[in-house]
Amino acid sequence: MEQYGFTEYFEKEVSRKRPYLKKEWCIQTVKSPVKVEPQENNRFRFWCPIEELEGRYLRVITLKDKQTIHNAFPDRGFKL
Repeated sequence: MEQYGFTEYFEKEVSRKRPYLKKEWCIQTVKSPVKVEPQENNRFRFWCPIEELEGRYLRVITLKDKQTIHNAFPDRGFKL
């Protein structure tokens, strides 16, 4: 079974700046993305539409293991 975790940065900064974001949405995005791409520093970007965000796409950044969530935010400019 996959284990998802969150970095200290996510817990202290992202949760504080975006208290409306739910960890379940972040995990859902990593599990069922519509797009994934590598990012610098051995990280990965994942996108998924979130119904509770009025269908906007959530972008989630993970560490290289693709299971440790580092950052998340609604990506206003994302287009498929």
